[in-house]
Amino acid sequence: MNSVNKVQIAGNLGRDPEIREFQGGNKLARLAVATNEEVFLNGEKKTVTSWHNVTVWGKLAEKAESDLKKGSFVSIDGKLRNNNYTDKEGKKQYVVDIVGTEMSIGRE
Repeated sequence: MNSVNKVQIAGNLGRDPEIREFQGGNKLARLAVATNEEVFLNGEKKTVTSWHNVTVWGKLAEKAESDLKKGSFVSIDGKLRNNNYTDKEGKKQYVVDIVGTEMSIGRE
């Protein structure tokens, strides 16, 4: 059986893209994308916001740099990537990022 690692999100940027350029001109853009979900809590309808860390490379990073800013609506297709690191207190921390492979800007 084949396994699949695929994710699709659509939401608004919470800040301007963070751009890094590497030797050879390859670029990376880090995006903070907010998605909203309406849920019922104690009989009241509430909006719950989730934040997603998204990384895009190359031409997608260049497009993010030129076309996106805080508040922009974006749709991302990609895959999940799990990372871990040890913080200053020596505790292992786990982070899930989305690595974008396709990106659309604006509502479609």
